[in-house]
Amino acid sequence: MSKGVLVDLTKCVGCGGCTVACKLYNDNKWDEKTPTMGDKAKLTDKNWTVVHRKEVKNKEGQPVWRFVKEQCFHCKEPACASACFAKAFQKTKEGPVIYYPHLCVGCRYCMVACPFNIAKFQWDKAFPLVTKCTMCSNKVAKGEAPACVSVCPAGVFKYGDREELLKEARSIIAKDSKYVKHIFGEEEVGGTEWIYISDIPFEQLGFKTNVTKRPLPSYTAAYMHATPYVGITWGIILTGLYHYTKRRSQISKENNKNIKA
Repeated sequence: MSKGVLVDLTKCVGCGGCTVACKLYNDNKWDEKTPTMGDKAKLTDKNWTVVHRKEVKNKEGQPVWRFVKEQCFHCKEPACASACFAKAFQKTKEGPVIYYPHLCVGCRYCMVACPFNIAKFQWDKAFPLVTKCTMCSNKVAKGEAPACVSVCPAGVFKYGDREELLKEARSIIAKDSKYVKHIFGEEEVGGTEWIYISDIPFEQLGFKTNVTKRPLPSYTAAYMHATPYVGITWGIILTGLYHYTKRRSQISKENNKNIKA
């Protein structure tokens, strides 16, 4: 079974330890223009994990703060991997969606395909790459939790088999009425490895709740399978046009020589 992370947003105190752990483990520099914490936190090519501060109202109508960690959701059927013809994005059996920079051609189709706008481009580099959270795939492959999960002092995250985490999330929601009756990531875009529970409606916390429940690659599967045949057909057509044009040019030159003679 694939691994996942259950995030309980009611427990996050906004300490930012997860963002620091992400930086240190992945050797990412601090983004001087964009913070990883607070109202202006934003994912960038250097910020793979951020924590947004949201001022919202609870069920009683009282103003409260909630802190929302954002990173790649690691879709079960990732649109970025489906869109990448160079296979630079690949889904592992353990769950993470990882990026192979040596295969990337810089087309950025992955960025267009992602329903959550996660992948970022290194605009300021001479030889830019696409970057995003890898769910610490090397650690996960060894049975270890991602770096951000392992340092949380508040018990916000739980790492394990995704299906077991879903069972636990359903149990928590059923026992405690403060929680919204929804697990974000259970069905969104076919399901994600990172799943969330909350006492505040997800749309109020900035989650994209209007996404389809159907895996995005299923919309384009037929077209993607046809791509090689389209390429071959166009190759034949263009080759034929080349030889036709070349032959007409030769005939024209021969006719000109005959007229001059």
